[in-house]
Amino acid sequence: MAPKIVLIGAGSAMFTQGLVAELISSGQEWQLGLVDIDPQALQVAEGLSRQMIELKRAPISLMASLGRRELLPHANVVVTTIGVGGRNAWLQDVQIPRKYNIYQPVGDTTMAGGISRAMRMVPALIDIARDVQLLCPDALFINYANPMSANCWAIRRATGVPVVGLCIGVYEVQQELARLIGAADGEITAKAAGVNHFTWIYELQRCGEDAWPQVRRRLVQNPPNENLFSWSLFEAYGAYPAVNDRHVVEFFPERFPNGYYYGSTLGVSVYSIEQTIAYGQAIYERMRAQANGDLPVDEQAFNRSQGEHGQLVEILQAIAADRRSTYTANLPNGSLLPALPAEAILEVTCTATRTGLQPVPVHSMAPHLLPPVLRRIAVQELTVQAALAGDRKMFVEAVLLDGCIGNAKQAGTLVDELLAAHKAYLPQFA
Repeated sequence: MAPKIVLIGAGSAMFTQGLVAELISSGQEWQLGLVDIDPQALQVAEGLSRQMIELKRAPISLMASLGRRELLPHANVVVTTIGVGGRNAWLQDVQIPRKYNIYQPVGDTTMAGGISRAMRMVPALIDIARDVQLLCPDALFINYANPMSANCWAIRRATGVPVVGLCIGVYEVQQELARLIGAADGEITAKAAGVNHFTWIYELQRCGEDAWPQVRRRLVQNPPNENLFSWSLFEAYGAYPAVNDRHVVEFFPERFPNGYYYGSTLGVSVYSIEQTIAYGQAIYERMRAQANGDLPVDEQAFNRSQGEHGQLVEILQAIAADRRSTYTANLPNGSLLPALPAEAILEVTCTATRTGLQPVPVHSMAPHLLPPVLRRIAVQELTVQAALAGDRKMFVEAVLLDGCIGNAKQAGTLVDELLAAHKAYLPQFA
């Protein structure tokens, strides 16, 4: 029987379109179930997917439902890409903290916006995990929803379900580094460890030789004009932080007071969150027109393109075939890095085996790379506690420990404003 994938949060149309294209290009038979609680978003996802499948006459059977329990039985893989509250809630996560001089370019991982997002995401993901546990307990459960580290940590702590977090970011940065030194496809290998969106690429090899000297020579020849902060960390620490400045700056808020970033303002004049959301909405509207038949399906949709979906099918096939190829995944630390909490979710280089994604040992990772990561793990620990218990005080402490705000009274006012704005999505705080 063809493997069955259930995608929860299929209204994330860019992910759905990319995944369908990857499934088609695999040439393999699949069962694909699409789930979303928004009827219009589900209609777009299903309509576009069906047109793509029929256009290529692909051996994919398609199902869609507003209720996940209808599709979860017999699933081999369950994928979550949900965004509780949608684009409007995401925008509030960034715009409300601006009143307190907190400026974020993304707001989905850490600082006030990312911590706020976790409060909405955790209850919904735990409900999904419990349904997976009940209806398809042997399924591989993969999460793409942010904040990745806090979400996966909370799921595992609350349910014991062995969720795996996937993100394409480290792979994309590895490709950028390869292009920087003129390396061909397949010449570069890397090892990485950290927390999602702040993961150190601590080892880079080209054809089995250390590639960092080549990177340094290229930087001398052509000094970088973007990702300046990430390159400054490379100079200081000897490892490159994925996934570049747009995310990495949020892990060092004290270095960018009032959002000041090399003459620009984070999230406003550089990495504008409003522009990011408008761009995503424009793409969604085009996909809706294609789903409704008002526009033809773009042939470009079938090309292998970068995006969060990028490696999912490849990873699933690698696991099934026990290929032992390497990827990056978010998994519990365990004893991998003894200096960090065992329960913490680390983004690390893994090997795809028949038993799943297994972390690669990190013996060559320098000890001085760990303190900045440990600080972020501490914030995530408080975030998880606040999200699971509906603990306002712990929410405030997480924001203070994060460093994006230093005044306890202002932090409390900010938290109260975020809780009020997202009240409809916060059952644990009721």
